[in-house]
Amino acid sequence: MREVVKEQDFLAARSPYAEARAVIAGAPLDATVSFRPGTRGGPAAIRTMSYCLEEYSLDLKRDLRALAFHDLGDVLLPPGEVAAGLDRIETVIARLLHDGKTPLLLGGEHLVTLPAVRAAAAQHPELAVIQLDAHADLRDDYLGATLSHATVMRRIGDFLGRQNLFQFGIRSACAPELETARESGAFFTHRVLPGLVETLSALRDRPVYVSLDMDVVDPAFAPGVGTPEPAGITPAELLDALGLLRQLRVVAWDVVEVNPAVDPAGITALLAARVVRDALLGLVEAAA
Repeated sequence: MREVVKEQDFLAARSPYAEARAVIAGAPLDATVSFRPGTRGGPAAIRTMSYCLEEYSLDLKRDLRALAFHDLGDVLLPPGEVAAGLDRIETVIARLLHDGKTPLLLGGEHLVTLPAVRAAAAQHPELAVIQLDAHADLRDDYLGATLSHATVMRRIGDFLGRQNLFQFGIRSACAPELETARESGAFFTHRVLPGLVETLSALRDRPVYVSLDMDVVDPAFAPGVGTPEPAGITPAELLDALGLLRQLRVVAWDVVEVNPAVDPAGITALLAARVVRDALLGLVEAAA
């Protein structure tokens, strides 16, 4: 694809595109962050830290080398042109879905979820979105900007219907966002697992898009994010949540907001890489 550029593959991504069941793509957008910039380096950092992991998972008893998946590289984004960059991301994700692939998008700031969900909703009219995040992201605007990582779920709700948005782990929101959240399909604060367990049956027969903002994890375990928020979940709870999500028909994923500029030890990128590996291994499990 002319819209992408590649430097390094994710661990074990050795299959050609035509044979791949899942495809990784990076979206290094870093245009509307509200606190600490640097998320444009997220996709590269996740790929680099993936080589710290084994292809084989002791927990899942699956090997990543058994899955045909491809790393497409990063979407080329025009500097300073947010809308044009979002259009490019949507074009790439739409192509992957059209080709029968399961996309796994690496951010970049959380705004990259908007075009990816647009592409997924065009292919799957009954789409539901699961958001794991510290922040509601339901503002109508942020300092006058309607396209922002702080407004991304509000914009998704505008076209998808807010009843199709399921939010978990939220521990930061302004009062108007809470009013909007009452229209959501689900809105669970602080913890992830109890809400997922309660909601799973309602989502089991629907196509699902999963968006994971790494700041859902407590900054003690994942400090390398743009807007850290105390009192988050543990990595163990996050991985348990992935286990529950494997029961659903997930048609696309994203992992966003890794910020290597404030992640000197790489532990946030490493956890994100583990999430990506386990999400991919879930596809192996589903096919077994």
